[in-house]
Amino acid sequence: MLTGEYRNTIDEKGRVLIPSRLRNALDGENSLVITRSVENCLWIMSPLYFEFVRKNIMDGNGAMFNADTRLLQRFIIGQAMECEIDKAGRLLVPPQLRAKIGLNVKEESVLLGISSYMELWSVSAYETFLQESEPLFNKASQNLSIMLDNGGNKK
Repeated sequence: MLTGEYRNTIDEKGRVLIPSRLRNALDGENSLVITRSVENCLWIMSPLYFEFVRKNIMDGNGAMFNADTRLLQRFIIGQAMECEIDKAGRLLVPPQLRAKIGLNVKEESVLLGISSYMELWSVSAYETFLQESEPLFNKASQNLSIMLDNGGNKK
């Protein structure tokens, strides 16, 4: 399971170090798929998990005729890139994807493990997100309480 918050600097070649704890959770995966998220960050996932996401976005009846689905296809599927983890545990983040979230080389980043995928943020965007989301987090926590009281079934 991918969990934890890690901060490190994007090197001069645009690579981010995947901490050994996260690499160990990847079960020997030597490449990852990087794509846009719905927030101001990037999603990083195994090719297998990306295929699950891709299939769910692409395979609906008439998916290419639905405007919302086409947006998801263009932003999440169309901009995805598979990148290899080098022997030092670094992942090259393509410049066009770094630019989408305003993450520059030689800049500190935040890498979050979110169970089955990771998120990559610029520090400033992540801190802004946390600050602006605090009231929503409190509400979501209340909803989680209700869900847990119902045995995990949202009602």
